[in-house]
Amino acid sequence: MKVIIVGGGIAGLTLACGLAKGGIRSDVYEVAPQIAPLGLGVNLLPHSTKVMAELGVLDEMRRRSVETVESTFFNRYGQHIYSEPAGLHAGYDEPQLSIHRGDIQEPLLHRFVAQAGAEFMHTGRRCVGYEEDGEGVTVHFADTLNGAPLPPVRADVVIAADGLHSVIRKQMHPGEGDPVYSGVNMWRGAALWKPFLQGGNMTRIGWLSTGKLVIYPIRNDVDGNGNQLINWVVEIETPKFKEKRDWNKEGSLDDFFWAFKDMKFDWLDVPGLLQATEKILEFPMVDQDPLPFWTTGRVTLMGDAAHPMYPRGSNGAGQAILDAACLAKALLAAEDPRQALRAYEAERLAATSRVVLMNRSTPPDIILKVVHDRTGGKPFERIEDVISAEELAALSSSYKRAAGYDREKLAVAS
Repeated sequence: MKVIIVGGGIAGLTLACGLAKGGIRSDVYEVAPQIAPLGLGVNLLPHSTKVMAELGVLDEMRRRSVETVESTFFNRYGQHIYSEPAGLHAGYDEPQLSIHRGDIQEPLLHRFVAQAGAEFMHTGRRCVGYEEDGEGVTVHFADTLNGAPLPPVRADVVIAADGLHSVIRKQMHPGEGDPVYSGVNMWRGAALWKPFLQGGNMTRIGWLSTGKLVIYPIRNDVDGNGNQLINWVVEIETPKFKEKRDWNKEGSLDDFFWAFKDMKFDWLDVPGLLQATEKILEFPMVDQDPLPFWTTGRVTLMGDAAHPMYPRGSNGAGQAILDAACLAKALLAAEDPRQALRAYEAERLAATSRVVLMNRSTPPDIILKVVHDRTGGKPFERIEDVISAEELAALSSSYKRAAGYDREKLAVAS
């Protein structure tokens, strides 16, 4: 079976490694002239690290990352709302990792090249369209640097892992509507800073109307003095956005610093951390309405090309990794690739659609909203007077079930 994967990001390389492990050497076509460690932090939940363990790259990712030991919630005044253990500390079989995106992509790339060969990784190729017939698929590419057309390539099956701006998705669904804006704008960055709390906390502070911060370390002892690389994401309700979706668009501290300038806690100096950040990126929190189908014959979508979602709950990369694991299993088991693509879609489309919609209505940080609403955004004397421990745990558990990483479900899947 000849397989073409369009896109050499986390989704595409996870699929390529899964196929190579089973004996199918796919061709991966990546738009970037070379694979570089772009982006910022990602949280790999236990359902994702389970896949990485199966591919043989988890140990390398653990070496590069920070193991998440606890998920913690605070209001904007630094008052503690809720904590729960994470990963191995919560009884999962695999860890939860806070990690730089490049430290996921690079081990996957090395693994794929070692299994399949460097000649199966093609960079600097921009997909411009495809044609499907009864015998296979023809994919057309252009040179990324000069736009010159390149010779078309043929395959038995084509997987679109080409991200938010997928050319294949646009061709498959030409009448699709515009991205759906959440009303929230995001700014992101990372800075060298001393460890806070336990040194492995996934921490959420405040709420969207007055400024929310998600913060976690992604690399340990980066300077030999014990300091970590701390990843942060700012989210603020913003009525309109003008820019297109671009993960690499530069942002300005002046646009949001006002919301965090007084957040100096005994456990973290938030304004100091933000001011220590050299490069800030800006991105509108947008998604797409779930599609009615991902597959036509021998072509299918996966990852952000299939289900762009709000980057909440560590589920953008996580759901893409689950897509890849499911699709690799289906392709390795089926004699007819069309049957495999249908089976993959049947398993993953409804599951990811639930996550997209839940991220809109009841995201994992709903805990912060409930407390903010009940207190009117004011400090509280005792959290028990605002919300019970049982209700807090129930809110957290409901999201885990919908996103497919509750401990009981993963234990059964194992």
